[in-house]
Amino acid sequence: MPRAWTFGDDLDTDQIVPGRYAPFMVGQDKFHTYAFCDARPGFAKEVRPGDILVGGENFGCGSSREYAVAALAKLGVGGIVAKSFARIFFRNCINLGIPVIESADAIGLVRDGDEVTLDLTGGVLRTPQGDATLRPLAAFAREILDAGGVVAYLREHGDFPAAR
Repeated sequence: MPRAWTFGDDLDTDQIVPGRYAPFMVGQDKFHTYAFCDARPGFAKEVRPGDILVGGENFGCGSSREYAVAALAKLGVGGIVAKSFARIFFRNCINLGIPVIESADAIGLVRDGDEVTLDLTGGVLRTPQGDATLRPLAAFAREILDAGGVVAYLREHGDFPAAR
């Protein structure tokens, strides 16, 4: 069962993957191993595929580095639930196939390490302390997530010249 990893407000992309560990600095094969290296040492080694990140306001703010999201995708993060997201970070997550859902009450219910279930269809994050209500995603965002990301979506729908 997925575990929760909790974070506070204003978590910026430099805390997710510091610039000194950008793919062009350390390589595409290991940049993700530095995820949260300063903010949560050990995260990249301990996170399991499907684990859920839960945060406060303005999750993913800052420089909007797409490789921060790419690192989370490469580690297999199953979704991010927060009170609010920085706009570009939100879009990067959808584009790379990571569900990002707003919830006003999740951060108050979830404890770090809790076993949780993200139920997008039911609109809840199930926690040992109760269910957190999720704000529904736009239909188009759900279609992109269901396809596995924006490139897969465009290939599937034939709207992407590289898919032909």
